[in-house]
Amino acid sequence: MSTQSTNKPNDAHDGNGSEYLAFTLGSEEYGIDILKVQEIRGYEAVTRIANAPEFIKGVINLRGIIIPVVDMRIKFNLGTPTYDQFTVVIILNIGGRIMGMVVDSVSDVTTLTPDQIKPAPEMGSAFNSDYLTGLGTVDERMLILIDIDKLMSSSEMGLMDRLAA
Repeated sequence: MSTQSTNKPNDAHDGNGSEYLAFTLGSEEYGIDILKVQEIRGYEAVTRIANAPEFIKGVINLRGIIIPVVDMRIKFNLGTPTYDQFTVVIILNIGGRIMGMVVDSVSDVTTLTPDQIKPAPEMGSAFNSDYLTGLGTVDERMLILIDIDKLMSSSEMGLMDRLAA
């Protein structure tokens, strides 16, 4: 019996790296902190809310809790979204508020060490880079890391409070 163990405690922020859920929107891969993710569900029809911004698809009933669902493809202006068998809703828990985020697909959970994360370039006014925490690189792969807390609690998403109320 070996005394060496390669198993690390399953702590998403143990100092050796942070775990990110990787998902795709269009041809790009994005990553969000795995600790914000409550669950991943297949896409199902949502109930539209009158006068909600276009990127808010509507609401769904998640085990008795009505939660708003944001379509990130519309939010990031990535063309007309299509809904197929790969489309998923990532259920997020942000500061105790539960919400859903529609993405094209989820790929995997990736651990990034601090030296694999580069600062996000300044994009000017064309793209609000306030929501980017950086770019994660793993071999030839690049993940656009999103500060999902900042994005979902931003002023333009402020109606989340009104919708969820």
